[in-house]
Amino acid sequence: MRIYTAHTRADSPPVLVREGFSWGALVFGPLWLFAHRAWIDGVLALCAAAAIPALAVGPARALLSLTLAWALGLFGHDLRRGALERRGFLLAHVVAATDIDAALGRLLTRRPDLLDLALR
Repeated sequence: MRIYTAHTRADSPPVLVREGFSWGALVFGPLWLFAHRAWIDGVLALCAAAAIPALAVGPARALLSLTLAWALGLFGHDLRRGALERRGFLLAHVVAATDIDAALGRLLTRRPDLLDLALR
C-alpha cells in the first residue's frame, strides 16, 4: 500500500501526491520540479546545482552534488505539496491505495462531490 495526499481547489480537479522518496526528483532534480509546476523550488534547486561547481572543488563538488540530488529525492514530494499550497490547493484527504488510480477511486468514493471536477 502507498499513501497519497489529496489536494483540492474549488475550480480544479483533485491532485494526488504520493508520500515517500521520489526517484524522479533524485535523477532529474530541477527538471522534475518544473514538470510538477514547483517553479520557485525548481529555480532554487537549479541555482544550487549551478553554484556547486562554481564554489566547490575536488571531492567536495561530487559530495555536494550527490547531497543535493539525495535531498531532492527525499523532499521532492513535499516541495510539490508546498507548490500546490501556494497555488491555493488545500489538503483534503489522505488515501491509502495500491496505485494512483485506486487512490483516486477511493477519494471519489469518499467525496462524490469531486467527481465532476475529476472528469475535467
